[in-house]
Amino acid sequence: MRLSSVFTIAAAFCGAAVLCVVAAGFAVSAIEDGSRRAVRDTLDLQDMVWAEVDTDGLQVFLAGTAPTEATRFKALSVAGTVVDAARVIDQMLVQDAADIAPPQFLIEILRNDRGISLIGLVPSATDRDELLADIAKATDGTPVADLLDAADYPYPETWPAALDYAVRSLGKLPRTKISVSAERVEVTAMVDSPEEQRRVETDLVRSAPDDVRLALDISAPRPVITPFTLRFLIEDGRARFDACSADTEEARERILRAAGQAGLQTKADCVVGMGVPSPQWARAAELAIAAVGKLEGGSVTFSDADIALWAPQGTPQGEFDDVVGQLEADLPEVFALQATLPPPPNSDAPVVPEFIATLSPEGQVLIRGRVNSETTRDTVDSFAKARFSSDAVHVTARVAEGLPKSWPLRVLTALEALSYLSNGAVTVTPDTLAVQGNTGRKTASAQISQFLSEKLGGSEQFSINVTYKAALDPVAGLPAADECEAEIAEVQTGRKINFEPGSANIDSAGAAIMDDIAEILKRCGEIRMEIGGHTDSQGREEMNEQLSEQRARAVLNELRLRRVLTSSIDAKGYGESKPIADNATEEGRETNRRIEFRLIRPEPVPEEQTALESLEEPVEEGSEVQDQEDTTDEQN
Repeated sequence: MRLSSVFTIAAAFCGAAVLCVVAAGFAVSAIEDGSRRAVRDTLDLQDMVWAEVDTDGLQVFLAGTAPTEATRFKALSVAGTVVDAARVIDQMLVQDAADIAPPQFLIEILRNDRGISLIGLVPSATDRDELLADIAKATDGTPVADLLDAADYPYPETWPAALDYAVRSLGKLPRTKISVSAERVEVTAMVDSPEEQRRVETDLVRSAPDDVRLALDISAPRPVITPFTLRFLIEDGRARFDACSADTEEARERILRAAGQAGLQTKADCVVGMGVPSPQWARAAELAIAAVGKLEGGSVTFSDADIALWAPQGTPQGEFDDVVGQLEADLPEVFALQATLPPPPNSDAPVVPEFIATLSPEGQVLIRGRVNSETTRDTVDSFAKARFSSDAVHVTARVAEGLPKSWPLRVLTALEALSYLSNGAVTVTPDTLAVQGNTGRKTASAQISQFLSEKLGGSEQFSINVTYKAALDPVAGLPAADECEAEIAEVQTGRKINFEPGSANIDSAGAAIMDDIAEILKRCGEIRMEIGGHTDSQGREEMNEQLSEQRARAVLNELRLRRVLTSSIDAKGYGESKPIADNATEEGRETNRRIEFRLIRPEPVPEEQTALESLEEPVEEGSEVQDQEDTTDEQN
């Protein structure tokens, strides 16, 4: 072969190779540009403009700083839909956690008969072991299922106070759900009775931190009312309810509306409960109340389906017959009416026998009047001593003849009715039983009326004149927390809880002061309070702080021995750090050695100022420092 032919063939192959390389380069560039543009456009459509796209051959590189880990993963997924996911190389960063808004810390606490469950998110700084120990202490060791997650973020200042309040509230509610956030605590619970509902609501509101909003939904089951009772009367031109029951909210509104049309001007309540004898209860009550209004006096008493109507003495017979006849015709079939028109008074009538029992505000019971036998008198004495205090009962009743056969039952019923009162009297005559006095229970009148209807029957005449007084109410009569703090301070005025030198043993003179303080705290109920121990400056600072705390705890233990509830009371030692007198004199040192009772008031949450307010209200120089000093002075 000639040499020229060899060179020609070699040149052809070289030219082809060069053409292939050039073509491949153009192809790779085209693929790189196409992939970059396609990925870029797709990311832009997903609002991921923060992502940077670059290519190197078939590889696609994603760079930039993603707002969250989830967004970074989404960017990878979006790029994987445009090109093969194996070609996508992740070079993205995630925004610093410090630059991300912290999550909302929230706990759901669920408690029922099987135990307690904790669900939600808490700060990592929360001491979980301490939290579980506090819950066990508040609930007498009820088992706890800890399903909480934690996040390492700073928490709001109000978070510890809200969580502490929720734990304390948990101890009062055996069936509840409590939702806790830094700004709000929501309590949903079921209690056994309306009285318990009112007590729990009062306790929860009193002990709530000032800077945490409280939402309460405390419910009680509808009571079973037996007999189903209603008593409406007009005396001396004034209308009132002694008892009112309804089966539905609608029925309650209808009954109260009918009473208003009959002359009721004061606010009245009607208990919604179960046990109604007929779905036509509201209709029957409306008709009977209207009849009393037409007679302009008298009373009507329902005991289930039995209705007793008493007309005012002196009502014309014709008017009485018309009203009663119309009522009998209109009443639903299940109801039975017994109407009575009292005879006119007779000036020649003999003296009416009476049985009278009085209850004084101090708890003394005086029983006088007439009984029909020695056996009845012994029964009355035994029953009264069992119902009240044995030492407080004094019986002077005498045996008399000619009393009705039902007299023993009426007398014992009257004594039972008296036990519903804080003070008052009951009077029994052959024709009526009268109850009057004061009580600290809002539902006392209704309970007495229901009780008398059940024991005496609907046809018997009785009267109830019971006044509710908030001062006698064990819940409403609780003094305010500030008043309690002031009373304890007054007890310590001129007197002082002293300790044996260098020890935490209270001396003999301090016992009387502790008795007085314990009585105040028992009346005040559960309030958040701190017992602070203070010393003078003599001795080492660490020793003084330790001694002051031991003395504060000794005072707390003395309160426990006096049966004071101390779950909301803390003991703390301040040593010599807060003197109130000059430690250079013996008199000043004696003053500084002290025990102080102080309410625990949550730190106020400062209101955040808007940008517009900050522009409109220029801050004077030094005002911030002054505000801080003022706040410190208030706390001290």
